[in-house]
Amino acid sequence: MNVPEYIRAGSDRFFADLKEWLAIPSISGDPAYHGDVRRSAEWLAEHLRGTGFPTVEIWETGGLPAVFAEWPAADPDAPAVVVYGHHDVQPVEPLDEWETDPFTPLEKGDRLVGRGTSDDKGQVFFHTLGIRAGLAASGATAPPVTIKLLVEGEEESGSVHFPELLRTHRERLRCDAVVISDTTMWAADVPSMCTGMRGLTEAEVSLYGPDSDLHSGSFGGAVPNPLHAMVELLSRLHDADGRVTLPGFYDGVVPLTDEERELFARLPFDEAEWLRTAGNSRAPYGEKGFTTLERVWARPTAEINGMWGGHTGPGGKTIVPREAHAKLSFRLVAGQEPVKVQESFRAWVDANTPAGVRAEVTIPGGGVRACFSPIDSAGVRAARRAMEKAFGREVLFTREGGSGPEADLAEILEAPLVFVAVGLDDDRIHAPNEKVEMPLLLKGAEAAAYMWDEFATALRSA
Repeated sequence: MNVPEYIRAGSDRFFADLKEWLAIPSISGDPAYHGDVRRSAEWLAEHLRGTGFPTVEIWETGGLPAVFAEWPAADPDAPAVVVYGHHDVQPVEPLDEWETDPFTPLEKGDRLVGRGTSDDKGQVFFHTLGIRAGLAASGATAPPVTIKLLVEGEEESGSVHFPELLRTHRERLRCDAVVISDTTMWAADVPSMCTGMRGLTEAEVSLYGPDSDLHSGSFGGAVPNPLHAMVELLSRLHDADGRVTLPGFYDGVVPLTDEERELFARLPFDEAEWLRTAGNSRAPYGEKGFTTLERVWARPTAEINGMWGGHTGPGGKTIVPREAHAKLSFRLVAGQEPVKVQESFRAWVDANTPAGVRAEVTIPGGGVRACFSPIDSAGVRAARRAMEKAFGREVLFTREGGSGPEADLAEILEAPLVFVAVGLDDDRIHAPNEKVEMPLLLKGAEAAAYMWDEFATALRSA
């Protein structure tokens, strides 16, 4: 029985098992559901034992449990690959917008609706079917590479304990590549692979002037106004070409290659339609010399998220306010370090705050680093061949604007990342009526089945 035949024959059982797992409300962000997160880990561990993994363990953290499974290759010198995903899910509110119970998965034609169907239980789960399909087609009892599955339980609540988990088990997780199955493709009929995700750091700046609000008739125009100073300060954050003016902000930024830009340009992108999905925005905007897709995927940004101060209630109040505040966020790309951007922002605020105004900068946390996989790397090329064999057409490349624990995986395990996923942007992840396209999960399983043979050759010679 070949791979597609095995997957077709096993699809009913696959979806029945997936529904059973999806019915466990493993919401990591709500302490009321932490027992269910543990129950989800235990369910997955038992299923992986039934799949055939010789080693399956539940790894404790300072918070919620992760699941680790290992299936050694027959050849002890074969490459090793870690597959990363998560078994926790987002909260489900507002409940009244769901068409069905979030934890009673419902088939609607080719769609499976329910929390976690796409993010990320469905996409973790296709690997179990893919592994069985590959072994059945080859007649082997062990995969051609050592497969290590790591499924965490806190991704949707910030992966707070995940870096320490990776450090603790670094030797057990030693590998030649890390496969991420927690992203999306361009479209069901335009298969693609993500090659990077932007990082993030945030800041709050406060400007203080007089010790109290002042009467604008008596003092206006004669003392510094913190709101005026804030407006002037933030207006200098970008130059006329839309570039961020922080000193050293672009140092080390990995540039787009000509091949990447050409492949991005081949995606069927309708900018007018995209603007409609962007809250009916009236025009594109951003750094000069880059397309919209290049801006949201591969260029760093600085955004003012909110600004306030002075009188904001009903009616007038003619004052010089004593203080002004703003919140900012910076999306980062490969080559940028959150801490360096934070330091640069502090220095920039100090250098641009006018006399008579005192500035305070608050940084909430260390930030999230960007991650990046070159399209010419051995792992990416091998996974692309596997996906093209499964989908029967060329696989293009994308990047994503979000952030996750992927940079920690790459840095701590010292291994390249390879993104293999079949979610879609319209899967409504984190929203009511989350869904996944069932045929795409089966295609994901098929691609995974082919991927191990591709990795066995490509990673050995890399």
